[in-house]
Amino acid sequence: MPQKPKIKRNIYTHSIDLTDLHIKNAEKEIFRQKLEEISYRGYEVEKIFDGRSVVITKPGGKFVFGAIRRDDFMVWIYNPDQKTLWLISHKNILEDLKEKSLADPGKTLEIISALERVYKGEEPDDVLKDLIVKNLAGESPEVLLKAYKWIWGQEDINYPTGKGRAMSWEGIADLREALKKYMADNKKLTGESFLD
Repeated sequence: MPQKPKIKRNIYTHSIDLTDLHIKNAEKEIFRQKLEEISYRGYEVEKIFDGRSVVITKPGGKFVFGAIRRDDFMVWIYNPDQKTLWLISHKNILEDLKEKSLADPGKTLEIISALERVYKGEEPDDVLKDLIVKNLAGESPEVLLKAYKWIWGQEDINYPTGKGRAMSWEGIADLREALKKYMADNKKLTGESFLD
């Protein structure tokens, strides 16, 4: 007798935090509207001085070879006043740093140095105590440091035997080198020492 083919199932062993949700079945459009009204759920992981917060939602939805990465999560900036979630990304942060560099390359280098400390494992709030730069164009340094802490953690989970957080650091390191070169070239043109 031929064997039935086994059905591939994506089964994961992991704890889950559940909240009861009861929605009665209804005609297609009514049921869809009720489903769209379901609140998002996540974890508030960092508070931001302006009332926003960094929030993660898990699972994040990353698929590798047809299976979801069970420990993946998404990193958001949540604004409770506007009820908005911004799915912040490496690209957003790098673009923000480039925008800051147009206003003040030196201060942008200070922010990159602060990011490097968080990259190496320091808590953003501890790093922020030493950061004199309060605000340039774009997001506050606080948002960048606190969001990147969690984005880097996410990358380390998704690529545990690969580059992980190092992938996103490459763009920042390239920007840092370009800014250092720009500042050195400008100091030479004005006759000032790069160390002044």
